[in-house]
Amino acid sequence: MNRPILACALAITLVGARAQDPVEHPALIGAGDHSRIAFPAKDHAVAFALYTAHARVLKLSAQLRPLRKEDEHRVALEVEADGAWREIATADVHPLGWTATFRIADWDASRTVKYRVRHAGGGAFAGVIRADPGEKGTIVAAVFTGNSPGPGGGRIGKQDVVDAVRKLDPDVLLFTGDQVYDHTTHTASWLLFGETFADLIRDRPTVCMPDDHDVGQGNLWGAGGRAIDVDTKGGYVRPADYVKLVERQQTSHLPDPVDPAPIEQGIGTWFTRLVIGGVDFALIEDRKFKSGCFGLVTKELGPRPDHVDRPDYDARAFDVEGAQLLGARQERFLADWSEDWDGVVMKSVVSQTAFAMASTHHGKDKTFYLCDFDANGWPQTPRRRAVALLRRACAFHACGDQHLATILRYGLDDWRDAGFAFCVPSIANLWPRWWEPQTPGANREPGADAFTGDHLDGFGNRLTVFAHTNPRATGREPRELHDRMPGFGVLRFDKRARTIAMECWPRMVDPLAGGAMQYEGWPRTVSQLDQLGRHAFALPELVVADAVDPVVRVADGKTGEVFCCLRIAGDRARLPAPHAGPWDVTVRAGGRSGERRGVAAGAAGAAREALRIAIE
Repeated sequence: MNRPILACALAITLVGARAQDPVEHPALIGAGDHSRIAFPAKDHAVAFALYTAHARVLKLSAQLRPLRKEDEHRVALEVEADGAWREIATADVHPLGWTATFRIADWDASRTVKYRVRHAGGGAFAGVIRADPGEKGTIVAAVFTGNSPGPGGGRIGKQDVVDAVRKLDPDVLLFTGDQVYDHTTHTASWLLFGETFADLIRDRPTVCMPDDHDVGQGNLWGAGGRAIDVDTKGGYVRPADYVKLVERQQTSHLPDPVDPAPIEQGIGTWFTRLVIGGVDFALIEDRKFKSGCFGLVTKELGPRPDHVDRPDYDARAFDVEGAQLLGARQERFLADWSEDWDGVVMKSVVSQTAFAMASTHHGKDKTFYLCDFDANGWPQTPRRRAVALLRRACAFHACGDQHLATILRYGLDDWRDAGFAFCVPSIANLWPRWWEPQTPGANREPGADAFTGDHLDGFGNRLTVFAHTNPRATGREPRELHDRMPGFGVLRFDKRARTIAMECWPRMVDPLAGGAMQYEGWPRTVSQLDQLGRHAFALPELVVADAVDPVVRVADGKTGEVFCCLRIAGDRARLPAPHAGPWDVTVRAGGRSGERRGVAAGAAGAAREALRIAIE
């Protein structure tokens, strides 16, 4: 497909050329060399567009290249109907960052529509808004993180990623963070990101989730939006207008936020949900509300305020009362989301990183550490709540950021008593990490290496590792790219079998070629019910009368705390239970419901009389 400007040419335009007129852009004041962004030819004004469609609302954001004051600051959204283009909306271009956002209500998601975003100067970006794939048996998501522009092979072209993903033809793209590593001039690097992946994002729903580097920080403990000077204190180092620019450019096309009230400094929120073909993705901000760790690590414990490398520490001392991870607002959202199954068959949480510390060494010198407070194994108590909320929704966890692909299973009171997470590899790996714990894992699978199996992370959290991509000499060229194990992840949600298949593809591999190999340990398939964890107890087999695929809710009969809520397959299910009970079981379908209270759980695997519930 012809592009208005090739990636290499755009790089020259953005980085090497000076505009004929100075770019006086308020969001860039004090933030780097303004000459990095040049004015384009008028017919190249529209760089790219991103979209999602959810609950009969189309959201689309158009990213423009820099506009002069005298240029038209308005764009039109057109769709093709009966062979002709028809304008359906116009939008103003925001003066800070040149983004225009469209929100189209009453969108018919049952049809595929060609679209284009047109600027008065003659430029346009065209693509396809896909029909919702509700009739597909398997929904496919491609998952990305870590788009390094330099070290780790970041300067090597990424067309191989685009080509491989197009062959796999996913239904949705999930960019989980670090789309941009430029800490001072986001717009220039964001334009390069869009140019690189334009042929993917133009014709399928795309999620972009800003992480620490996107907002100009090496690590982010957002602490509800405070202005700070040192990241570990908790808050944002960059000016609020800069953070808002980043979020506008990367997230304004996402479905409306479920709780849009701004945090400190007027910074917005974007956490929300997106349903694609009956798979419900909760899009979570796992950095924005996280508490800072400043002051917890003394010089006797570690070389920096977020790392511990001395063994004589007590992880329990770091579990500070009142510390936050997701924050109360997102926890409420996930609790509500766990029980909303209208039009939904399966659920997945997507966030920036895993709820565990699944790395032990980092950097080019492979430096060892015991605790890394950037990882979401800390703070421990809210991490526990987060994992329990995933389990409550029977939700799989997709994430990134660690520069190290892993398959994890979370543990709360015991190993493997919660669900699975897939932390995907970096597109290009700026900062290598390894998972090489000092103690071999327990209960490893036959033939698995000592780093897999059941472990405690540095904060005392239970986790089980099934696969990892520790950097190594691969023998592939260029070594600077391949030896850091880059690539992308794929998730296949099989709605009929109720399974999630995980794929982990290296760079420069044709995934459809005969004999194409994924990273060792992939692919791996887990079931929807695996997300509830492995337990010593189980409920009697549930048999529902007069309903198919009903929603089942299981709550503690004494406390009322919800253990799980899910849509089962068919009219029967065998559900685990964390303890003997009593349990209250509610079933609902088509506006009708049935309930059994005080149900006792028995030993898992023991034969028992079925639990029959009629829906009235």
